Amino acid sequence: MKTALITGATSGIGHQLVLDHLNEGWRVIACGRNTAALAALKQGERGEHIVAAQFDVTDADQARAVLTEVLEGTLGGSALGRVILNAGTCEYMDVDAWDTTQFARVIEANLLGTSHCLAGVLPHLKRGSELVLVDSLARLVPFTRAEAYGASKAAMHYLARSLEVDLGDRGVRVMAVSPGFVDTPLTRRNTFGMPALMSVEDASAAIMKGMAAGKRTIRFPFRLSGPLTLMSWLSEGLQVRMCRWLKKNQ
Repeated sequence: MKTALITGATSGIGHQLVLDHLNEGWRVIACGRNTAALAALKQGERGEHIVAAQFDVTDADQARAVLTEVLEGTLGGSALGRVILNAGTCEYMDVDAWDTTQFARVIEANLLGTSHCLAGVLPHLKRGSELVLVDSLARLVPFTRAEAYGASKAAMHYLARSLEVDLGDRGVRVMAVSPGFVDTPLTRRNTFGMPALMSVEDASAAIMKGMAAGKRTIRFPFRLSGPLTLMSWLSEGLQVRMCRWLKKNQ
């Protein structure tokens, strides 16, 4: 039985990815902070194939210690089949009341949290393993108030590409996932319109399909990723003008 490790497993896309991997016959190491939600996964259908790993990705020592203990106890020297580093957060900045603590909180959860998990999982990735980093379509263009979130996700994408270079000789496939708006507890806090909003079921299905096809970058939904990709090919000045227009008309 192949083993997948998924962070952010207790809600949103991560939770659905756990269920979809179980349905495809994987054993899943489900990682999250919420002890009750992890217990509920264990008690659900195919719960016997779930290994719960409770930790906070922003705590470097805790993340590495828990991952090392769980992986050594679960794998018995075999390789991880797949790692999906999905945990993260989103907060929107206010340039008239800049909050460095808020900015740091987003970077710490999205970027440093990924690094903390990498420290624990990289030793267990061997030839044939897959490493998947979840960024966002927001990385493509300079959206209003997305200084922290967009910067963290752009860095995540660069991180994936750089890891692809350095893990290539080891035979590890690295993929980046760039979702649009997905209906999760995090996005339900948004107070603006979210075009092409997707369900977690559809988002997870798109990720599963993209991983099965071995895509280096998985972008969805196309009705949003297509226009944003085209925008990203424009000059930076034109991108900024278009995003200013979007800000005024949202």
